Amino acid sequence: MSRIGLFGGSFNPPHLGHLHLTEVLHDALHLDQVLLIPARKPPHKTDQNYAPPEHRLAMCHLLAEAHDWLRVEEFELHQIQISYTYYTVNYLKSQYPEAKLFLLVGSDMLLSFTEWFHWKEILKQVSLACIAREPGEDKTLRICAEQLCQYGEICLLNAEAFAVSSTKIREMIQKNENYSCYLPEKIVKYIRTANLYTGSDSDCMI
Repeated sequence: MSRIGLFGGSFNPPHLGHLHLTEVLHDALHLDQVLLIPARKPPHKTDQNYAPPEHRLAMCHLLAEAHDWLRVEEFELHQIQISYTYYTVNYLKSQYPEAKLFLLVGSDMLLSFTEWFHWKEILKQVSLACIAREPGEDKTLRICAEQLCQYGEICLLNAEAFAVSSTKIREMIQKNENYSCYLPEKIVKYIRTANLYTGSDSDCMI
C-alpha cells in the first residue's frame, strides 16, 4: 500500500518553510509521495492580496522541483466552489483508492478541526498529521488528539520551527525589503518577473 501526504494551502507564495514541512512529513511518516494542493478559494482566508491561481500553481511546481517525491495536485484550482478539504479528500481517495492518505495540518487547524466542513467524514478517509507551530503546545495537542482519535488516526509530529510566513514575505515585498532568503531562487525570480505582491493591478485575484 502506497503512503501519500496531502499538504493544502493558498501557497501565496510557496516558500522554504512549506518545503521544510513537506520534508518533515515525508521522512517522519515514510511517505511515497507528498502532494502540494494549492487552493483557489480557501474557506478560512480573508486576505485579498492573492496572486492569480495560475501564478501560485506555477510557483508550487517550482517548489516541487526540489524532490522527485513531491508533486502538485491541481484539483482545487479547477473548482468554482470554496476549497473545502472534504471535497478534495473525496476526490483524492477516488484517485488513490488503495493508498493510505495523510493530511498535514498545523496545530491551530487540529485544535479547531471539529469546526471543519464534514470533519468526521474527512477522518474516515485520511489520517491527520499535525505539526506543532509554537513551543509548549504538546500537552494541548495530545489532549485534542485523544478526543479525535475515536473518529480516526491522529499523528503528532515533531519539527523544528521555520520562522517565516507567506504574509511576512508579501509584506517584505511591498516594503521593498530583501526576502530572497525565504524562497528558492527560481521563485524569487518568478515573483519579480511577474511583478507579484507589489500592489499593482497584476496582483488581483481572478
